Amino acid sequence: MKKILFPTDFSETSQNAFVHALEFANFINAELLLLHSFELPVFDSQFFPENYATIYDSIELAQFEMFKDEVPKLRSIAQERKLENIRIQHRLMDGDLIFNLKRAIDEEKADFIVMGTSGLSDWSTFFLGSNTEAIISSVHIPVLCIPSEVPYKKVKNIGFTTRYREKDKAELKKTIAIAKKMNAQVKCLYVKSQNSDVSEATIKEWETEFMGEPVVFSVLPSDDIKETVLDFILFKEIDVLAVIAYKRTFFEAILNPSFSKKIVKEVQIPVLIMHEH
Repeated sequence: MKKILFPTDFSETSQNAFVHALEFANFINAELLLLHSFELPVFDSQFFPENYATIYDSIELAQFEMFKDEVPKLRSIAQERKLENIRIQHRLMDGDLIFNLKRAIDEEKADFIVMGTSGLSDWSTFFLGSNTEAIISSVHIPVLCIPSEVPYKKVKNIGFTTRYREKDKAELKKTIAIAKKMNAQVKCLYVKSQNSDVSEATIKEWETEFMGEPVVFSVLPSDDIKETVLDFILFKEIDVLAVIAYKRTFFEAILNPSFSKKIVKEVQIPVLIMHEH
């Protein structure tokens, strides 16, 4: 049994992402762990000598009451979608979000994170706002990011970008495994620039190794990698884009302003962030 960690602040963005998380859990036969993390404010005790503890207690109680009120609403969404069979657990944790996420991953043995991303005026907001970049950089499990404007729809095509590196194969195999459970196809893209050092033999070797799997390989010659990725998403009707976070270069590419604005204007799809191991 797999476990999906779903951090939520009970906003509309989170509620939308919850539907994606439910459907994803249903396909891969996983349970959901809802995590609501909150930070207590820092007070100077010398200014609040008498009611210092009372302030903290009241904040914690308010968070608990909200948690208690909001969880049934999420359960009702599951019932409306006839997915009430999915096991849902809950954790309310105070402290730093990243610390709590990592702790929950370790303690609960989570396999995936599904999270909503808000304020999507461009992808720089997407990846730098709401702790998203910090989360992606800090965890070692795949993160499925759901833009707030994207309603759930059945996934038919999963895009996967690669550089044909040997260690990319492990993440491609994980993506293929997900695609099989969703009865979807993986469309693999390599953008071959003039400076490319990937040989035809390597490409053929990959095609041979993955023969019989629900994956097709596309090699597109272009020196404009970002534009080519956008065209690929649009013309190949990609529903989810799986990308490997190649350390810092991943964010440097994604945060390019012209690319950010264009991908948000023309392409609204969930992004599955894989990690190199």
